[in-house]
Amino acid sequence: QVQLVESGGGLVQTGGSLRLSCAASGVIFRLYHMHWYREAPGKQRELVATITSDGIRNYADSVKGRFTISRDNAKNTVYLQMNSLKPEDTGVYYCAAYLRLQNYWGQGTRVSVSS
Repeated sequence: QVQLVESGGGLVQTGGSLRLSCAASGVIFRLYHMHWYREAPGKQRELVATITSDGIRNYADSVKGRFTISRDNAKNTVYLQMNSLKPEDTGVYYCAAYLRLQNYWGQGTRVSVSS
């Protein structure tokens, strides 16, 4: 059974930092491309950051220079370090694991940034 479990969300003030984690089980983690998405209130889910199985990183323009995605294959975990948070970063953050036609999603963790 595949599970992705996010943690690390919370309430933070503008300019603050949070580190999200996503622990995977039931998959050969190192083979999967890992993604962080977010869904802001009233908006569509958007891709925030990606790290491929080879460690290549990509970011949405809105978070470049502020967010860092990383992975620890020994721990089957992907991270999202979020710095200089803004109110527009508020939303539910989901991790996703993709491998060819397989994709799995976590249940999400909520991030709220107060102004």
